[in-house]
Amino acid sequence: MEEFDVIVVGGGPGGSTSAAYLAMSGKKVLLIEKSEFPRDKTCGDALGGKSLQHVHAIGAHDAVISGQHYKYTGITMTSSNGNSMTINLRGNEFAHNTAGYVVKRNLLDNAVFSAAKRHVEENGGTVLQNTSVKGVIWEGKVDEEDPGKGTRNDRIAKGVRYVDSQKNEILARSQVVIGAGGYNCPVARELVIDTFEEEFQERAHWSGAYREYYTDVKGCKPENGEMEIHFVKGILPGYFWIFPAGDGLINVGTGMLLSEMDKQKVKIKQLHHQIIKEHPLFKERFKDSKAIEGSAKGWMLPLGSPRKNKKNQPRRSAGNRVLLIGDAASLIDPFTGEGIGNAMVSAEFASQTAEQIINGRDPVEAGDEFMKKVWEELGPELTNSYKLQRLLKRKRLMNWVIGKAGKKPKIQAMLTDMLASKESQAHIHSKFFLLKMFLF
Repeated sequence: MEEFDVIVVGGGPGGSTSAAYLAMSGKKVLLIEKSEFPRDKTCGDALGGKSLQHVHAIGAHDAVISGQHYKYTGITMTSSNGNSMTINLRGNEFAHNTAGYVVKRNLLDNAVFSAAKRHVEENGGTVLQNTSVKGVIWEGKVDEEDPGKGTRNDRIAKGVRYVDSQKNEILARSQVVIGAGGYNCPVARELVIDTFEEEFQERAHWSGAYREYYTDVKGCKPENGEMEIHFVKGILPGYFWIFPAGDGLINVGTGMLLSEMDKQKVKIKQLHHQIIKEHPLFKERFKDSKAIEGSAKGWMLPLGSPRKNKKNQPRRSAGNRVLLIGDAASLIDPFTGEGIGNAMVSAEFASQTAEQIINGRDPVEAGDEFMKKVWEELGPELTNSYKLQRLLKRKRLMNWVIGKAGKKPKIQAMLTDMLASKESQAHIHSKFFLLKMFLF
């Protein structure tokens, strides 16, 4: 049984970033990935300034932009009645949420994973691919018959059990386990469901999404320009997106809350194709387009919207020597659906917290501080995004807002600032400020 300082489960952008930061600080890391890179990951493929800061920090930036990509400099939005506006994001690509790229995830993830692999192996760690984690190694447990004998924090993560490519089950021990395995991460499920018996999937805070790649979609600029987000009737709160990915390839998708899909009794795949074939804004644009065979995939998005009456927001992401990041911690933006940047931010915090635990800090106290720190950093943005998501339910108001913004450059500038800085985002709390912007 090999010993490591930290085991990271999941080699996506969040897991690879945390593994890279830990290895760069001299820690012995085991990074486990169930697939083999390069591999596809279903996503909208947008990579904003928040993500690029970490991509650059771990030495993956040049590899990311060396291949096929699209530089986006703005976001065009349309409301359900056809009103439109464009938010200009030209600026420093390493600033928060400004101009960035659309990069296919097989390229992005491979670049970030390769950088992490290099750092991990240079510092004496191990990277495993085609390896499935079967569970966490726990020591100590709650006495169900007499809860006074122990708390749920007495269940300590000591490592993981995994099965290698030859089907051998192996145990690996560590001082900290980081769960970065996506929306169905085995570490997250064992922590949230099995250990603390808390709710894992709240359908009002999860979205379903469906994506396909197309060519020959009319109206898309060839090299750089705008991404498109369309708030189409029938999928609110949610949207239909058109994201150019470079060299004529277009990422096209539909996202919708699971709770709304339940209410309307719709399937996301059928709705997606109906929009493309029948909607008056898109049927001509897609008339001569071609879908890339095998590119159609659906997936789940655990959103970071705040929950009512929950101590840990948006849900528990730490226990005794175990930390969750990215999708495993339910940190996806509830308005835009973007999750890579938040995964990387939480990955940096997790690496810092893991170092504190290794250096002797109380692991429960450190985990609680980690959850607090993540929410302090991402909570205001996620809360504002949740307010915007709820605004989408009010179709008339959304139509009016986008209609006004399309005609008033200062409103577009305000929205640009809101996307680009936390200070400007604070204005959304002021009803007077918004009223002044839209009426005068």
